[in-house]
Amino acid sequence: MARTISFTILLILTSCQMKKTEVDLLVKDATVYTVDDAFSVVEAFVVNDGRIQDTGSTAEMEKKYTAQQVLSLDGKFVYPGWNDAHCHFIGYGISLNQVDLAGTGSVEEIIDRCREFAAIHTGTWITGRGWDQNDWEDASFPDKSLLDTFFPDTPVLLKRIDGHAAWVNSRALELAGVHGNIAIEGGDVLMKNGAPGGILIDNAITLVERVIPKPGKAELVSGILKAQEHCFAVGLTSVSDAGLSTQEVQLIDSLQQQGSLKMRINAWLEPSEENFKTYIEKGVQQNDQLTISTLKLYADGALGSRGARMLEPYADDPGNKGLFVNAPAQLEEFCRRALENGYQVATHCIGDAANRKMLEIYSALLEKGNDRRWRIEHAQIIHPVDFNLFGDYHIVPSVQTTHATSDMYWAEDRLGGARMEGAYAYKTLLDQLGWIPNGSDFPVESINPLYGFYAAVARKDHSGYPEGGFLNDEALSREEALRAMTSWAAKAAFEETFKGSIEKGKLADFVVTEQDIMTMNEAGISSADVLMTWSGGEKVYGKSGD
Repeated sequence: MARTISFTILLILTSCQMKKTEVDLLVKDATVYTVDDAFSVVEAFVVNDGRIQDTGSTAEMEKKYTAQQVLSLDGKFVYPGWNDAHCHFIGYGISLNQVDLAGTGSVEEIIDRCREFAAIHTGTWITGRGWDQNDWEDASFPDKSLLDTFFPDTPVLLKRIDGHAAWVNSRALELAGVHGNIAIEGGDVLMKNGAPGGILIDNAITLVERVIPKPGKAELVSGILKAQEHCFAVGLTSVSDAGLSTQEVQLIDSLQQQGSLKMRINAWLEPSEENFKTYIEKGVQQNDQLTISTLKLYADGALGSRGARMLEPYADDPGNKGLFVNAPAQLEEFCRRALENGYQVATHCIGDAANRKMLEIYSALLEKGNDRRWRIEHAQIIHPVDFNLFGDYHIVPSVQTTHATSDMYWAEDRLGGARMEGAYAYKTLLDQLGWIPNGSDFPVESINPLYGFYAAVARKDHSGYPEGGFLNDEALSREEALRAMTSWAAKAAFEETFKGSIEKGKLADFVVTEQDIMTMNEAGISSADVLMTWSGGEKVYGKSGD
């Protein structure tokens, strides 16, 4: 009898030990870069209710769990969902319904693309984006004459790649009432023969933009969902959308609540009074899908259009120091209002004068050792004496590493050799806080985050130029580059408690690639294949056959 009881107890104990926990998903037989604090690499993890429940070896996970769905990856590579720390997601969606001018090598090629667009679109305007005169044989700005020849009756507005200059025709200027030399704060109408020549810089673009019919809701939603589809296909699961209206944020919120928009968005607000009343003065809002906690400001323009505000004149344009898009006093007032309401501030700063001014404004308002995470966006040209202000006041340098490799062909022409010491200094900036977020600024650059990863570690273009890398002392390691587009991007948005790494309790956002971007040949990084993208434990993209 005693022997029978003992056997029964043993059987019960063994049964209890063998009982497995049921979960939704087991991912196994992979190389998983968790991007936790220790940068651990594991073979497997399990997901339940959209969150990571456990990580470890395949044997451990199979011993402990039974899953409704098993994803066996046969040695493929897994990373946390990639996070673009600075982009224009809605702007990219809108651009998908406009003329794509990226990569055009001449004004004639632009005209050809516009004519092709006009042949299949029935809108009253031709709008587009993506040209860069620095890529042309003649790197000077065009005038309106060629647009007038081919589009005498149709208004045309074509934005430069960075969005800080626009090429327009006479019909567009006529509809906007721009007939002479109009003075506009933070912008410029370039003149030719005593009349507007067809190029508008920064705030002058709004003179024409305000008369362009706004896209309808259906067109806007279509563009947003197309943008989401394209982003999932390159491994993006989260983005920070830089500078939105109240109506745009409300549309994002409604699409997320409906379930059609699954992209996680950190929505930065433009400094309108409507945004202050609707959002900022009511405090920070955050859930798994949407964070509303940041005010987006512009200090200056762009280097490519010579609108970036410099301490000294441009080397290739004596007498021109660029411009402040907003007056420093106004920028300071916006910052003060954000501080009073517990909001983060993110300010576009390209030139060394713009960076210095905003660092001064921030440091006057913030205490040393604060955790407000106020951000300088781009942090592109820094005077060497100003770097320490980032560290002293815990100011986050938010960079876009592809800007360095896009600008490297002509940056020294703009700046001169001496100012290159503080240009595109991503490693120096990283050392200030020990972490740095990386984005793309798309559609200024490609949406593909692997382009930014490659630019960060190689400092080269896709042809491998220049040998040895551009200002290569400022390159990031591969671990730093991966953190910059995952855990550090999440931290910059105050989202690190629920995303950015593959750890217990965090959202099950992850990317699967064919190649290992952490060890593969440098030259192949930007063309690594994204096989799958998962958001909250749901597959939102799969390459054909996966």
